[in-house]
Amino acid sequence: MFDGPFDVFALIIAIVAVLIAIKASSQAAELRRKLNTLEEMFYAQRRVVQPPPLMPAQVQAEAPAAAPVEPAPLAPEIEAAPPPLVTEDVSPPPLAASTEAAAPPPLPAPAPGFEERLGTRWVVWIGGLALALGGFFMVRYSIEAGLVGPGVRVFLGGLFAAALLGAGEWSRRKESISNIAALPIANIPAILTAAGTAVAFATIYAAYALYGFLVPATAFVLLGIVAMGTLAAALLHGPALAGLGVVGAFVTPVLVSSGKPDYWALYIYLAIVTAASFGLARIRLWRWLAVTTIAFAVLWIFPGLDAGDLQVAPHAFHAIAGFVLAALLVVCGFMFGPSIEDGEIEPVSSSSLGAYLFGAMLIVLSSEHADLALIAFTLLVGGTLLVAWRAPAATGALGAAAATVFIVFAEWAVRANPDMLVLPGGPLPGVGPVATDSAVTLHLVMAAIFAAGFGVAGFLAQGRSNSAIIPVVWSAAAVATPIAILVALYARIAHLDRSIPFAILAVLLAAAFGAATEALTRRETRPGLATSTALFATGTLGALALALTFALEKGWLTIALALMSLGTAWISMQRPIPVLRRLAAIFAAIVTARIGYDPRIVGDAVGTTPIFNWLLWGYGLPAASFWGASIFLRRQGDDPALRVVETAAILFTALLAFMEIRHVATGGNMTATPSLLECALQVCVTLAMAIGLERLRLRSRSIVHNAGAVVLTVIAGLISVFGLLILENPWLFSSTNVGGLVFNLLLLGYALPAVLMLLLSYAVAGHRSVAYANTIAGGALLFALTYVTLEIRRFYHGPVLLFGGTTGAEQYTYSIGWLGFGVLLLGVGILVNSERARLASAAVIALTILKAFVIDMSTLTGVYRALSFMCLGVVLVAIGWLYQRILFRRQAPPPAPQTSG
Repeated sequence: MFDGPFDVFALIIAIVAVLIAIKASSQAAELRRKLNTLEEMFYAQRRVVQPPPLMPAQVQAEAPAAAPVEPAPLAPEIEAAPPPLVTEDVSPPPLAASTEAAAPPPLPAPAPGFEERLGTRWVVWIGGLALALGGFFMVRYSIEAGLVGPGVRVFLGGLFAAALLGAGEWSRRKESISNIAALPIANIPAILTAAGTAVAFATIYAAYALYGFLVPATAFVLLGIVAMGTLAAALLHGPALAGLGVVGAFVTPVLVSSGKPDYWALYIYLAIVTAASFGLARIRLWRWLAVTTIAFAVLWIFPGLDAGDLQVAPHAFHAIAGFVLAALLVVCGFMFGPSIEDGEIEPVSSSSLGAYLFGAMLIVLSSEHADLALIAFTLLVGGTLLVAWRAPAATGALGAAAATVFIVFAEWAVRANPDMLVLPGGPLPGVGPVATDSAVTLHLVMAAIFAAGFGVAGFLAQGRSNSAIIPVVWSAAAVATPIAILVALYARIAHLDRSIPFAILAVLLAAAFGAATEALTRRETRPGLATSTALFATGTLGALALALTFALEKGWLTIALALMSLGTAWISMQRPIPVLRRLAAIFAAIVTARIGYDPRIVGDAVGTTPIFNWLLWGYGLPAASFWGASIFLRRQGDDPALRVVETAAILFTALLAFMEIRHVATGGNMTATPSLLECALQVCVTLAMAIGLERLRLRSRSIVHNAGAVVLTVIAGLISVFGLLILENPWLFSSTNVGGLVFNLLLLGYALPAVLMLLLSYAVAGHRSVAYANTIAGGALLFALTYVTLEIRRFYHGPVLLFGGTTGAEQYTYSIGWLGFGVLLLGVGILVNSERARLASAAVIALTILKAFVIDMSTLTGVYRALSFMCLGVVLVAIGWLYQRILFRRQAPPPAPQTSG
């Protein structure tokens, strides 16, 4: 009779019912164990408080001799009554009464053991499963043996189901069976009823699917009746039956199928099932049942969504009906929903509305934004605002509403044909091409409704709740939703190009947010008001940034966003809203990220004019804005926001210098290879900025200025070593024409950096470590000596130093030049009494001596060798004389005064 699919379905239904019952049993057993523990503790306390009872004769004999004893602490109800007085004349109470009063309290019942659980609980559950399967197998046997025909089989199955249901109801009405003290968890009536409903499901399905006795409509109705009856019986028999009923009700449409699905019949049936399930969950306060129903209902939205001829109307009806039922019966504090404390956001209330919003969104996307789907979606979003306004427990659904609205408009913006649009009265100037898509008008109307609804409701919701989170959620939705819609419309209609109409809309939106911010700042302090005010202020600045984005192109947008940071910092002084400081930092970060995308700001349109080109405006104005913003922010304290803005100020100042230098050095070709001129300018400017930051950090005590000075010094050092001394060195690798004899690139690339390094070493002296200052001074000495050497080579080889050998005269000149440089350093050290200059002189002279004995002795011949050593000897003797006559005399202590004899 019953083939494979039927057996599997029947077995699944029966097992589900048993598993749900087992779960409920485990929970009740845990509760009973805790109750037994509490009883044991109570009786143990009673045994400690009261002494063991005495026999009546002992009471009479010991009473006269009893000494007064301090009584043990008693329970409050025992202490309230005065203790009985015992005297000689009191006769003992009657034996029966005394025995009854002094009887020990009953001992707590021990926890059920394995054998008791096996015999009183598990066998009942297994018995219920066996009853259901027994009915199935009996019918199978009758089929295999050929005893009865299909009609009789179906009749016997229905009869067996009715018998099980009747037995369940009879056992429920019999106290001797349904309320056995020893079997509190093994609910025999519920198990019998569950087995009966499972057999009824299987019998109707077999009559329809296996034998064709029932048409699809009849089978559908009968299965629905069984499911609804199961849900109704759950009011009497508990949650296990409710679980079986809701699963059976939502699975029934899967079991009964036809070649041409009738979605209206399906969704009307599901609406009835959902209403019954929500009603049962509301009456019994079963949260799990409501969540299960919502999950099944949302899953039933998916059938037919991928069809080419999607039936929008029944799908929309399903989403709207489920939303309305959830609002009426599930949302706490709204209509017939459970009660809840004011100011609390309840997850099931919010997620129930959000689930049906998600379903409505899927219908819109699958129908390619059909008008009916859009209208249904708009109704649900409006309903969400209404329910959340009346019931704070559903405030969390505002986030789902805002998210689904953005997804709908964003998907519409990135559709396959974004150029197709229509506007009332024709396209606006600067908006886009001619429109032909009729859905645009409806989208624009929806956008206006959503923006106004979220914005106005979010503002009016401030101050209506004593909870801080609820007004914050409202304000966040009020700010984020209009901005998101505006961005999506801009992407769809203006195609991310410059559009003055959208810039005007963004300015109007910023004005609305600004008015809301100003109004909220004047209100009395309420929970969440400060955060809401900050969110509206954020929306104001965000809308202004969008206006600039819509109206400006390329570099102007970078400048505008940087000016937004300055304006935000200034506003934070006038209106001390904490979020404004962070917004100033956010704008700075956005501009920084923007230059990472295109360092030239305007692409190839930089221009060829030195200095006064787009780089000056694209980097200079943002740098000035960030420096001004840092000044405003520092007046209110040092925090991460200030440090971000200060970092951006230093970064843009350095980038302005680097990019302008590169533009000058390459003639506007920003992708050309570096040169000696560029490296020289980079080193000089970087060292100058490092000196400025070293001075500034002493006043500001800013960690950013401190770190920036070090970073710039390191950058200058790297360019100096790898650029000037190695890669672009005109004697080693570069064939650069250095220019004239004195005023040339050598003066710019080696002499000026040496001077700047010396100044930087004095700027850090006493404020940083000695090693740091001496390293910079050593770099100054190295570059000064390099300049002397390269200048001598320029004298002998002309403007190109790379080619040509070194003559004896040139080699001798190097020694003389180094020696003279050392003597000059010594003279400066003596005049200004600088030990550092004298040590530098000693280093240069030592290097000259080394050169004389290593290079000059082997390469020079004749008179040059003799002159080299003669000059070296004269200089060394003169240095010794200077040290003895001048330095030592200054350092010698004055003679002691002579005493008269």
